[in-house]
Amino acid sequence: MNSAIIQLLVLAGIAVFLVLRLKSVLGTREGFEKPPVAMPDPSGRRTAGRRDFEVIDGGVDSDITDHVPDGSEAAKALAAMKLAEPGFSVGEFLHGARGAYEMIIMAFENGTLDDVAGFLGPDVQASFAEVIALREQQGLSVEANFVGLRELSLKDATFDRRTGEAELTVKFVGELTSAVRNQAGDIVEGSPTDIKRQRDVWTFARRMGADDPNWQLVATGE
Repeated sequence: MNSAIIQLLVLAGIAVFLVLRLKSVLGTREGFEKPPVAMPDPSGRRTAGRRDFEVIDGGVDSDITDHVPDGSEAAKALAAMKLAEPGFSVGEFLHGARGAYEMIIMAFENGTLDDVAGFLGPDVQASFAEVIALREQQGLSVEANFVGLRELSLKDATFDRRTGEAELTVKFVGELTSAVRNQAGDIVEGSPTDIKRQRDVWTFARRMGADDPNWQLVATGE
């Protein structure tokens, strides 16, 4: 065997040794692999040029975070409502609440609660009816006109996962004209032309997943 063949065999043996050695240290890589994950600094400091963040499946739901702080109890309640009823939308609810506010306010002022009975919880309906009845007993009538809504915001949200009951509390700032007249037609309170601003905090309730899509007004405040 000549010296050239001996040299080739020696070089081949060295190459095989190096390949086996590399495999034992680095492992075998096949195709595309994810880059190695950087370990966090034990001191808690961030490495320059790298952002630490948590990836959430689906990302942030702007339909929730546009109305309540992300991560708040209200946000968690709204997320649970969406799990119970995937078609629920906070934005669509507030749009409906805007219309309901005008309808209910005007029904109360005009003494026509039957028009909005389906939107009132039993306690609220009884309270409104009592005020209207007292007004009628005193021979008073109201002349009112809804001008518009200056502010609407979601204040709170709660959800009972056991019963499916959801409650949404909304702040309204409305503008309207209102004049109270006696039996003789004289104005005893308010004005038919002066616009007054009215602040209300209303709580609407509904069982998520129910066939009835209507929310009911269950509490009022200011």
